[in-house]
Amino acid sequence: MTETKKKILVTGASGGLGRAIAVQLAKDGFEIVAHYGRSREKGEETLAMIEEAGGTGRLLSFDISDRDAAREALEEELGANGTFYGVVLNAGITRDTAFPAMSDEDWDKVIDTNLDGFYNVLKPLVMPMVSARKGGRIVVLSSVSGIAGNRGQVNYSATKAGLIGAAKALALELAKRKITVNCVAPGLIETAMTDDLPLDEIMKMIPLRRLGAPEEVAATVSFLCSDGAAYITRQVISVNGGMV
Repeated sequence: MTETKKKILVTGASGGLGRAIAVQLAKDGFEIVAHYGRSREKGEETLAMIEEAGGTGRLLSFDISDRDAAREALEEELGANGTFYGVVLNAGITRDTAFPAMSDEDWDKVIDTNLDGFYNVLKPLVMPMVSARKGGRIVVLSSVSGIAGNRGQVNYSATKAGLIGAAKALALELAKRKITVNCVAPGLIETAMTDDLPLDEIMKMIPLRRLGAPEEVAATVSFLCSDGAAYITRQVISVNGGMV
């Protein structure tokens, strides 16, 4: 009898870090539920890459900042396909600008998406994971900005620091259930988000003198989701070339 694959939700899996994470976890043998927010086309591209890698998966779409929509979509998924073994909270946005010039919308949208998204996604999923009594893995994508701060990112840094605090508290609550909760804090990773940055100046801040690759972040998430990481929880692992 074929063993049922453990299922992992990856939010923001339609590109960049999320796509690399979804593909790596599929290679690791997990069934992937690849979440996307707006672009089904990009979600389909991720799903094709998962299948090309020999993995299995399906798509799920909702706005992580919309609590009711997230709950409805996730409860429908749970009803149809059962509970998740793991969740990778990757989806997020930036609205960068100097704090004096920051609009209310710039602040609220980043908070509503990045920080409220933690609650909106995990709230419907945690109790089913606990009830399944099979342990589990939760990995939260923070950022070097959440550890050290970054000019022009007061809103973003606030959310990414907040995610570290939330993850550490949740790790304490879920430890006795054998569900680990950890953060991965990437530095500057080569994605569409770095295309317009002044890289010559930025490289001076990175001891390894290069941008990271999405696959390097994915490898860290992969390890934290593995059986070998069962004794690691409440930690923040930086993948930043030595920036901090």
